[in-house]
Amino acid sequence: MFYRKLLALTGGAVALVLLTAQPILAQEPESPGVRTGSDEASGSIRGERVLPGRIGGRREQGPRTNQQRPAPAAPAAPTPEELKVAAQGHLTAAGLECQVTEATSLGVTAEQARTFEAACASGPGYIVVGSTPPQTFNCLELAGSAATARALDPAADVGQQCALPANQNGLTVIGEWARSQGVTCTIDEAVAIGKSDDNNVVFEVGCAGADGYWLEKVGTGWKLQDCLQIASVGGTCRFTTPQEQAEGFKAKLAGTEAAGCDVAQVRLMGQNANGRFYEAKCSAAGQGYIARVNNEGVTQQIYPCATAQRIGGGCTLTPAPAAPAAAE
Repeated sequence: MFYRKLLALTGGAVALVLLTAQPILAQEPESPGVRTGSDEASGSIRGERVLPGRIGGRREQGPRTNQQRPAPAAPAAPTPEELKVAAQGHLTAAGLECQVTEATSLGVTAEQARTFEAACASGPGYIVVGSTPPQTFNCLELAGSAATARALDPAADVGQQCALPANQNGLTVIGEWARSQGVTCTIDEAVAIGKSDDNNVVFEVGCAGADGYWLEKVGTGWKLQDCLQIASVGGTCRFTTPQEQAEGFKAKLAGTEAAGCDVAQVRLMGQNANGRFYEAKCSAAGQGYIARVNNEGVTQQIYPCATAQRIGGGCTLTPAPAAPAAAE
């Protein structure tokens, strides 16, 4: 296989962080030296004694016992700006390019490290643990891990997830990355799905009525592969159906002798210096074509399956018609 098993890499890690909020509750101190109703009735004041026989007489200082001191005030909750500054500091220390626009406190870890969720001005947000060094968890990868786990078990424990509305932006962020690589379809699904053999994060992009893509982060750039390519090496796209691939490929036959083919199924056969070779099976029984498409996506040649047995092993979706019986 070209790619490792799908994501289960970060959800469990964050689950082990054990985020727990630990608020400190302040107690209202009793005000010293303030008379209560019972004090007035007994003619006494806390810590002092009134001598008998003298109304409002001379007060004699007695031992001050049971005097309560004010409890220390609970620390004030951090302001939104303070949370942003704290989260920004940890993300910068971790070497991440994120301009924090919003941050929330998630409590502390068992080691008393403060934790935050941060949204960024662009790109994915993060959950960050203020340890030394800081630990960070990409919201898109967490969501991908959760989606994979829930696909296997809807009741799976997926660990800590990003909750800020600004961090529910996977379709937008991944879609922008895909469009930067030339994807022009209407993107209707996008999620992180795993890591490549080179340990790069891979995202899947689904297209409405067309072939989808895998998008791999490679260094500072991207590697884009369509789902027909993925299928040709044994991979599977979850967001793309054979019908969408067939519908998307039909447009490549426009203006050719195969333009009338109502594509029912398509496969990538291979490629060489002249471009890629696809087989398209038509809805009409026994009709199919091999199309050579150049690197710019333009169809250059069409070969009917009936006469294309020597091209890439011939058509397999559309069996060649049986040879006519020899005349006796």
